Amino acid sequence: MTSTGTTPYQLTFGYDVVLPMELNVKWARVALQHNLIPTHYNEAMLAKLEDLDEVQKLTLDHLMVHKAKVMKAYNKRVKFKSFAEGDMVWQTILPPGKVDRTYGKWPPTWKGPFMVHQVLHRGAYKLKDVDGEIHERPINGRYLNKYKPTIFELIEEKKTSIK
Repeated sequence: MTSTGTTPYQLTFGYDVVLPMELNVKWARVALQHNLIPTHYNEAMLAKLEDLDEVQKLTLDHLMVHKAKVMKAYNKRVKFKSFAEGDMVWQTILPPGKVDRTYGKWPPTWKGPFMVHQVLHRGAYKLKDVDGEIHERPINGRYLNKYKPTIFELIEEKKTSIK
């Protein structure tokens, strides 16, 4: 993370916190505040409050720039997936990490293939089986992967098309 250049206390109240130790040692900043008459002290605090708005705006701008940098760096690694109706897809076995002991040591991580039945908003899809049975629950696109037939399926498909 990057620093804003100010403390949260200063962003909230417009001045740095005064520690009890500073009161006992009589630092220059505290001594200056005690030597001011109340009207001058109030004017100085109001001037700092006016400056506070500017500091808060600059800090907000700094945070927005930093968040944009983080988002850009994150989105470099994210691969957005989109599918159209009729596309064939694999579905991740959910929940991830669930182990089905019937397969032994190396259970599959994908199931399917499925066909995209309906494209919903925000990257959600409704799937249907190859048999035509439509799944009721939509699934997020990040749990889907494009179906690519194996060489054996292509050969079998070619054999059936020749007949």
